[in-house]
Amino acid sequence: MPTETQSLRKLGFLTIGLFDGDDPRPGHESTLRVLELGEQLGFDSAWVRHRHLQYGISSPVAVLAAATQRTSRIELGTAVIPLGWENPLRLAEDLATVDVLSGGRLNPGVSVSPPMHYEDVRGALYPDTGDREDFGYDRVSRLLSLIRGERASTFSGVEGIETFSDRVQPHSPGLAGRLWYGGASTRSAIWTGQAGMNYLTSSVVRAEEGSTDFESIQLSHVRAFRSHHPDGARARVSQGLVVIPTDSATAGQRAKYEDYAAKRLPRTKTPQGPGGLLFSRDYVGTSAEIASQLYQHAAFREIDEVAFALPFTFEHEDYVQILTDLATRLGPELGWKPAS
Repeated sequence: MPTETQSLRKLGFLTIGLFDGDDPRPGHESTLRVLELGEQLGFDSAWVRHRHLQYGISSPVAVLAAATQRTSRIELGTAVIPLGWENPLRLAEDLATVDVLSGGRLNPGVSVSPPMHYEDVRGALYPDTGDREDFGYDRVSRLLSLIRGERASTFSGVEGIETFSDRVQPHSPGLAGRLWYGGASTRSAIWTGQAGMNYLTSSVVRAEEGSTDFESIQLSHVRAFRSHHPDGARARVSQGLVVIPTDSATAGQRAKYEDYAAKRLPRTKTPQGPGGLLFSRDYVGTSAEIASQLYQHAAFREIDEVAFALPFTFEHEDYVQILTDLATRLGPELGWKPAS
């Protein structure tokens, strides 16, 4: 695991892909350019957030389908698709299609819970079945089984001139092993391990058992996941903190980044909302400064791959600077080497 004498194995980044509601194309194009830049800089993975009924990417699978045609090496992920909005069978078809188009580079991240503002969207989302929908882990299990190629239909064979399969098509054999669950609680960490999936942990955890120390809570989730996973200590965990190196930033950019982090700092002091969510602080500074702080981070020391989150509201040129510094300054500080 990363220490000052051990290297970070995989470096990725996460972007939200904001756009103007009156002119959405430039924002989507900017996102695709960011993904292309990530490949050029040697990142191992690029991930997109998922936002419904907001001015962020509502269909990451469609965006990543476009990205498969503009990249050739970098892994492409979702962090995360909320399955409360999805039909697992239809989603399995879409994910498998994009994985085939990418040559086996898709890393779908998912999560479960009722859709946000469910009472407001239920009439449009589930007008006839809203009271009977299951938003628990079984929804993930259904998706996982369908991607693995288990039966989706009791019928297969030829009917007229059409041939029907009893499993999802296309079938992408390696995709199931690249499914991730985005969790923030001990319960989700344990379930993910038992399901044999990979585990995404971000800059948000649930404050459990009275603890308000973000690092120790996140560390306990990583260990709980691995203790219940068939691969044990080798089970894959990716960490997604907000990390903003300033090595090549202008004075104006540095001031903007520091102001951004300062405004978000109060929410890290106490659990937020009815879910008791605890947020990590944002890491802003030179790559040497950030590397030193990460090496002291209890959870970071237990993982060897990351997908650092880009801030929500910055400009395209800010993302270019941040990604360039991540790949050319911070990554090497952590012992990482760019992919070729």
